[in-house]
Amino acid sequence: MNKLITMTLALLLGAFMQAQNQRFIYEYKYIIDSTAKDKIETEIMMLDVAPKGSKFYSKDYFESDSTMRAIIEKQSKTGDLNFTGIKFKGKIRYSIEKMYPEYAVNFFTTLSAEEYLVQESRKQDWKILSEKEKIGEFNTQKAVCDFAGRKWTAWFTTDLPIQDGPYKFHGLPGLIVKLEDSTHSHIFEIKGSKKLPNGYEWTSTKEKHRYNPLITLNETKYKKAFKDYRNDPMKSERQMLAQGTIIEMRDDSGKLIDPVKARKEQEERMKAKIKNENNMLELDILK
Repeated sequence: MNKLITMTLALLLGAFMQAQNQRFIYEYKYIIDSTAKDKIETEIMMLDVAPKGSKFYSKDYFESDSTMRAIIEKQSKTGDLNFTGIKFKGKIRYSIEKMYPEYAVNFFTTLSAEEYLVQESRKQDWKILSEKEKIGEFNTQKAVCDFAGRKWTAWFTTDLPIQDGPYKFHGLPGLIVKLEDSTHSHIFEIKGSKKLPNGYEWTSTKEKHRYNPLITLNETKYKKAFKDYRNDPMKSERQMLAQGTIIEMRDDSGKLIDPVKARKEQEERMKAKIKNENNMLELDILK
């Protein structure tokens, strides 16, 4: 009997170690505008899991951000900053880190030119059900919870006994393979995995070099900042101009654009975009 227990623990430890130092690739399908349910967006998201913690982020945006940083670093040496023709890929601009073993959650996001760190205090109160399902190569079990204004269903696998998953979700006795809300407008599903690069070292996103100070807020204060941004998306830019910052805008050919006209057009685009973003993942932030 003791030998059997020892073998079982060894198998579990082996599965756990396989889950560590892994990059899990999720397909995220979502509908951001509730009035256009036929318009489904898709983004490839990464969940990097290491012994110290995990990071969840958009593949395309991470690659674009890395490219932009390399260009800025190179051009800053000459003093000639020119971003003409450079465009970011990826629509998901946030990233999330979870620190093990306490699973403290930090949410990093931007509103206009300002970058925020929101310290998450809410927990998911999971109810594990008996229903099981095979999803891809994984044997999974069903769990449900209410979180951020939505009802969620998760399918987790104890084959990988790590209590993590996409976005801020965690706390089940296995990795979340699939996650969707009751309206089927936000769906995450694992599509693959691979080992993290040799020498990968988990460090907090707080340590990343940035050009503007990181603004740290709790959920209540961030909710207010978020509402202020939706009401006036150009506020931070006006503040930068008032402080003497010179902002030049150019078209794809490199020709200077009239700044007043450019800012007016930008504000109109941002307000139209914000108006259509009425079905975001965390619905309760709009209330």
